[in-house]
Amino acid sequence: MSITKESELVGMQNASKAVAQTLKQMMQYAQPGMSTKELDDYGASVLSDFRAKSAPYLTYGFPGWTCISVDNEFCHGIPSSKKY
Repeated sequence: MSITKESELVGMQNASKAVAQTLKQMMQYAQPGMSTKELDDYGASVLSDFRAKSAPYLTYGFPGWTCISVDNEFCHGIPSSKKY
Protein backbone atom coordinates (compact mmCIF):
# COMPACT_ATOMS: atom_id res chain seq x y z
CA MET A 1 0.00 0.00 0.00
CA SER A 2 1.27 3.43 -0.89
CA ILE A 3 0.44 6.37 1.32
CA THR A 4 -0.08 9.43 -0.83
CA LYS A 5 -2.07 11.75 1.44
CA GLU A 6 -1.85 12.92 5.02
CA SER A 7 -5.30 11.46 5.72
CA GLU A 8 -4.06 8.01 4.63
CA LEU A 9 -1.11 8.31 7.01
CA VAL A 10 -3.42 9.26 9.88
CA GLY A 11 -5.69 6.34 9.00
CA MET A 12 -2.77 3.90 9.06
CA GLN A 13 -1.60 5.29 12.39
CA ASN A 14 -5.09 4.90 13.87
CA ALA A 15 -5.36 1.35 12.56
CA SER A 16 -1.95 0.53 14.02
CA LYS A 17 -3.01 1.84 17.43
CA ALA A 18 -6.24 -0.19 17.33
CA VAL A 19 -4.35 -3.37 16.42
CA ALA A 20 -1.69 -2.80 19.09
CA GLN A 21 -4.30 -2.21 21.81
CA THR A 22 -6.39 -5.18 20.65
CA LEU A 23 -3.36 -7.47 20.80
CA LYS A 24 -2.44 -6.17 24.26
CA GLN A 25 -5.97 -6.69 25.58
CA MET A 26 -6.21 -10.15 24.00
CA MET A 27 -2.95 -11.15 25.69
CA GLN A 28 -4.34 -10.03 29.06
CA TYR A 29 -7.65 -11.83 28.43
CA ALA A 30 -6.16 -15.15 27.31
CA GLN A 31 -6.34 -18.01 29.81
CA PRO A 32 -5.13 -21.63 29.77
CA GLY A 33 -7.84 -23.93 28.43
CA MET A 34 -9.48 -21.18 26.39
CA SER A 35 -10.22 -21.87 22.74
CA THR A 36 -8.79 -19.65 20.03
CA LYS A 37 -12.39 -19.02 18.92
CA GLU A 38 -13.21 -17.56 22.35
CA LEU A 39 -10.14 -15.34 22.11
CA ASP A 40 -11.01 -14.37 18.53
CA ASP A 41 -14.53 -13.38 19.61
CA TYR A 42 -13.04 -11.20 22.34
CA GLY A 43 -10.64 -9.63 19.82
CA ALA A 44 -13.58 -8.88 17.52
CA SER A 45 -15.32 -7.02 20.35
CA VAL A 46 -12.19 -4.99 21.13
CA LEU A 47 -11.75 -4.06 17.47
CA SER A 48 -15.41 -3.09 17.37
CA ASP A 49 -14.88 -0.77 20.34
CA PHE A 50 -12.30 1.05 18.19
CA ARG A 51 -14.76 1.01 15.27
CA ALA A 52 -12.07 -0.96 13.46
CA LYS A 53 -12.79 -3.63 10.88
CA SER A 54 -10.92 -6.85 10.23
CA ALA A 55 -9.62 -6.79 6.67
CA PRO A 56 -9.10 -10.57 6.46
CA TYR A 57 -12.64 -11.21 7.72
CA LEU A 58 -14.49 -8.58 5.70
CA THR A 59 -12.40 -8.44 2.54
CA TYR A 60 -11.28 -12.02 2.05
CA GLY A 61 -13.86 -14.01 3.99
CA PHE A 62 -11.29 -15.27 6.50
CA PRO A 63 -13.17 -17.36 9.09
CA GLY A 64 -12.12 -15.23 12.04
CA TRP A 65 -11.49 -11.62 13.00
CA THR A 66 -7.92 -12.31 14.04
CA CYS A 67 -5.25 -14.74 12.91
CA ILE A 68 -4.45 -16.94 15.91
CA SER A 69 -1.73 -19.55 16.23
CA VAL A 70 -0.86 -21.64 19.28
CA ASP A 71 2.70 -22.59 20.19
CA ASN A 72 4.62 -23.70 17.09
CA GLU A 73 1.68 -23.75 14.67
CA PHE A 74 2.02 -21.80 11.47
CA CYS A 75 0.99 -18.16 11.44
CA HIS A 76 -2.45 -16.98 10.27
CA GLY A 77 -4.20 -19.78 12.11
CA ILE A 78 -7.95 -20.10 11.89
CA PRO A 79 -9.77 -19.65 15.23
CA SER A 80 -11.09 -22.95 16.56
CA SER A 81 -13.45 -24.13 19.29
CA LYS A 82 -10.78 -26.70 20.28
CA LYS A 83 -9.50 -26.15 23.82
CA TYR A 84 -5.75 -26.04 24.40
